[in-house]
Amino acid sequence: MLKEVARAKINLTLDIKGLRTDGYHEVSMIMQTIELADELWLEKISDGVALSMDATQIIGGELIPTDEKNLAWRAALEVQKFCGKGLGVSISLTKRIPAAAGLAGGSADAAAVIRGMNRLYELNLTESELCRIGESVGSDVPFCIIGGTCLAEGRGERLRRLSPIKNFSIVLAKPRGEISTAWAYKTYDESPAKTHPPNERIIEQLASGEYDTAFKNFSNVLEGVALKKIPAVADCKRQMLAAGAEVALMSGSGPTIFALTDAEHVKQIAESVKDAQIFITKIF
Repeated sequence: MLKEVARAKINLTLDIKGLRTDGYHEVSMIMQTIELADELWLEKISDGVALSMDATQIIGGELIPTDEKNLAWRAALEVQKFCGKGLGVSISLTKRIPAAAGLAGGSADAAAVIRGMNRLYELNLTESELCRIGESVGSDVPFCIIGGTCLAEGRGERLRRLSPIKNFSIVLAKPRGEISTAWAYKTYDESPAKTHPPNERIIEQLASGEYDTAFKNFSNVLEGVALKKIPAVADCKRQMLAAGAEVALMSGSGPTIFALTDAEHVKQIAESVKDAQIFITKIF
């Protein structure tokens, strides 16, 4: 039996460049791994895939599928397909990353299965091969395989490693309600953003430690879309900033808002947010 950790991510920026000919959106995002993580145990079985899950620690966990609709299950099938072998695997998954939250919980689980099966069966797949398998499961999976701080472009699968950023503490606030990624992008297409995050400038600022300047440039073009469905997104941001957050921004297609801060402000920021599920973590 082998253990893998599936870490969540946040988007320091999220930009949409337009709709591609393949139906996907061209994106440009600065993504960051955080400590909040699911836990997976993988074990060899004679054939196929078996998945058990404990999602009692998160709200709405009972709605997460435990069959082939689950990205962890799909990732195992893709490893088997890529390698042309049975590679049977039993997966025991403990969920701590909230679902449908903009934190890539499902993608992180898929990435952990791909990494874990590579170790479990001593496949000796390269990082590039692992990411190729991940891309067939979901656009965020390659980043979740690599982790750290990256610029993600294309559908999200083209990655450029960036200089690690300061080890900020993080408060996550997930207001009530869920946002479908497909709905968010479709709604965005109807009224695209007029301003966009200057990602290359932000990358330079982060690399040189100009965090205050970089924070002013952080943005997520899907925030406006999320506000149409869940107005509490704006309330969370306002409460976190008023409590001393260095920056507060929605992650992914939302609705989770993350606040970067120093350790001494974590408690007051966490206590400032009303009517949201709170998680305290940090940059990983």
